[in-house]
Amino acid sequence: MVPSLDRQASEQSPRAIRAAGLDGVAVIDKPAGWTSHDIVAKSRGVLGTRKIGHSGTLDPAATGVLVLGVGKATRLLRFLTELPKSYVGEIVLGVETSTLDADGDVCAAYDMSAVTDEQVRETARAFVGQTMQVPPMVSAVKVDGKRLYELARQGKEVERSARPVEVYRYDLEPIAEEPGVWRCAVECSSGTYIRSLAADLGKALGGGAHLRSLRRVAVGGFTVDQATAVDVPVLRPVADAVAHLPARVVPAEFALRVSHGQVLDLGVLGLGEHDEGPWAVVDPAGALLAVYGPSRGRAKPLVVLCAAAAPPRA
Repeated sequence: MVPSLDRQASEQSPRAIRAAGLDGVAVIDKPAGWTSHDIVAKSRGVLGTRKIGHSGTLDPAATGVLVLGVGKATRLLRFLTELPKSYVGEIVLGVETSTLDADGDVCAAYDMSAVTDEQVRETARAFVGQTMQVPPMVSAVKVDGKRLYELARQGKEVERSARPVEVYRYDLEPIAEEPGVWRCAVECSSGTYIRSLAADLGKALGGGAHLRSLRRVAVGGFTVDQATAVDVPVLRPVADAVAHLPARVVPAEFALRVSHGQVLDLGVLGLGEHDEGPWAVVDPAGALLAVYGPSRGRAKPLVVLCAAAAPPRA
């Protein structure tokens, strides 16, 4: 794998980052009330560049990890989008809302006082694994070219197709001082809606529920402990964006070919026909040159980041 996310990132001020070059990954702790686009817009002002994007939307009411790509790293965000996510939050049993969270209007209330702790935990375990989930109306999923949340704002509700998701962990603990309120810890695939998990849990228990709070604590290997406020970003190396991919060292004599985006035989990268990509391709010094993927028995470039120096002439 490419250099680990565990190494200490260089804590540069925004001014130092601008001076050193605007390429890298920033892990931001998004505050409540900000949209993901708000964070990108603010970061563009702080860092003085428009070439910034994020790897996955986080609801305005939610807080926590939002991974940004800056400069060349924006081209690698596609490899971050599908990383698994980890969340903590609070679920309120007995109350349904129009948005499935605390920002919506109450739609229905149920007496769920007879539901036992073991029933809640056992029902939650039934959601662990691969399942089909219907995206909520207040999501960024597009239907007929329009975002669902845009339709929801117009008071419209449309049919949505269920999508495959996977829940790796769904742990619940009751809050003793608030009967009917549960702390949850969820690890899941990209595209899983925690508010839907909360609402579906309530229905499965014979009533309803909504998500009261949500905090994303990890996106793949990027954790909330690494995150900073949006106005004091720490720019990590570009290679951190693909640290989760297997790394292949290309011999020096092929580095220039990689930097020019040439298709290579799998053997050049030490691969066989059954190896699955994508792969982070680095030079002998460890510099990230490109990301390659399999194509008809060969390796083709998916993203080429930088040009390698031509080897000296004999």
